[in-house]
Amino acid sequence: MQDLVARHIRIALPALSLAVLLVAVFYMQPRAMSYVGLNLLLNLALPIALATIAQMFVIAVNELDLSIGSYVGFVACVGATWLRDAPLFGVAAFAGGILAYAALGALVHLRNLPSIVVTLGMSFVWLGLAILVLPTPGGKAPDWLRSLMTLKTPLLPFTIWASAILAAAVHFGLMRTAYGAVLRGVGGNPKSIERAGWSLLRAKVVMFALAGLFGTLAGLALVGLTTSGDANIALRYTLLSIAGVILGGGEFTGGRISPVGAVIGAMTLTLASSFLSFLRLDPDWQIGAQGLILIIVLALRVVINRTEARAA
Repeated sequence: MQDLVARHIRIALPALSLAVLLVAVFYMQPRAMSYVGLNLLLNLALPIALATIAQMFVIAVNELDLSIGSYVGFVACVGATWLRDAPLFGVAAFAGGILAYAALGALVHLRNLPSIVVTLGMSFVWLGLAILVLPTPGGKAPDWLRSLMTLKTPLLPFTIWASAILAAAVHFGLMRTAYGAVLRGVGGNPKSIERAGWSLLRAKVVMFALAGLFGTLAGLALVGLTTSGDANIALRYTLLSIAGVILGGGEFTGGRISPVGAVIGAMTLTLASSFLSFLRLDPDWQIGAQGLILIIVLALRVVINRTEARAA
């Protein structure tokens, strides 16, 4: 019985963290409890959620991507320039980025290279390409992209609906399909997956390619919200994406991930930034405070895991 309660609490912890922050924000600023207020609070949640999902695909196969922030910035620069002025050229650049991610997955697997080192190197490549595309902040998002990201949806802001659809779609693909189980198995038990006749190389290529795809969507969502591009616009997304996956119940090894939890984790981090602004905390201390929130949640997870282990 105690084991079952602990398991349910561990699963619900990401949602509970988000709920606690929402209550705190609404208590401090009651006017935030409205359509406009939620839109302002969670305006940038969707690109962070997409970047978090991209990171989750890589973490699911026991790897880590330290280039996702730079890549999102590169996509934003392309979206604010080439995608508007030469759409086919812009789409080709995005396709090239996704293929580059797939090639990274193959390289990491075939050469048995540490993904941290490889992706750290790629972060400088993406940053350099972003600067070449857009040397100074500027450009302009395509009108259709801006219209999509500012869409007025019923009941709740577009960001919340889009994040919910994102979580449900990825959850179904990874957690409810046979091939999704194979992809997760690469991180959980690669030898069994290989003995069953599945290619570990192909699985890693697929997961890295999916990371590139969702990183591309994150960059497009970001430029649609900000209306312009900047090579440095998403550098912090690297750490935010990792924190979002872990905050949402994921782990660095064993293929243990939660798409729904990852999206909730990304929304929690976005909301935490707004909450800290309400506290009038100096911006230099806000990143540290976000880290403290993450540590508190992880400490609770450790306590729950130990309770669950003792009960078992």
